[in-house]
Amino acid sequence: MAHEDDQHGQCLFEAPPMAEQERMIEAVLFASAEPVSLRELEARMPHGCDAGEAMVYLRKRYDGRGVQVVKVGDAYAMRTAADLGFLMQKETVEVRKLSRAAIETLAIIAYHQPVTRAEIEEIRGVSVSRGTVDQLLELEWIRFGRRKMTPGRPVTFVVTESFLDHFGLENARDLPGLKELRAAGLLENRPPPGSVPLLGDGDVDEETTEGQSELFED
Repeated sequence: MAHEDDQHGQCLFEAPPMAEQERMIEAVLFASAEPVSLRELEARMPHGCDAGEAMVYLRKRYDGRGVQVVKVGDAYAMRTAADLGFLMQKETVEVRKLSRAAIETLAIIAYHQPVTRAEIEEIRGVSVSRGTVDQLLELEWIRFGRRKMTPGRPVTFVVTESFLDHFGLENARDLPGLKELRAAGLLENRPPPGSVPLLGDGDVDEETTEGQSELFED
């Protein structure tokens, strides 16, 4: 409904009812393959809408359903409920194998971000090839972070929202512990002598591809 502002002669519009704002957000999230931030939602919605408040009601409405509205970093997406993921296994299996070097590099970045290449190499105990980093960048699982305020201003690496989204994490603080990682086969049961406990096989050569692990397995 439009109202006339008698003092300024401007036409002001009331925001749609909250239930309608929920429907708008639901429509955008359903049609989007990528998580959408509240800022992006409000940019699409009519003036005066409160995407944050509408999101709270929408998430409650989907709570316990087969499809849920999940938070991914600072954005939101509609995803299959975690306990029903097995139903989608045949449709979502994607064959992408990473070398152990890439898996270790990714794990170090996730747990130590923001981290420089030199720090990654110090933790792993071996050099990190450019190909390993490029592979993770191409997957869009890591990105460049801020440069460190140290001599040389080295660039840092951090994980992306795509990484969080793929593994069903709201933020990096939700990463599994070492016990869960070893149970998933992503880390060796015993770290090599003198290495940081997070590591797997510390003396694996960067270019070795034997014994590749499926990072996509639960």
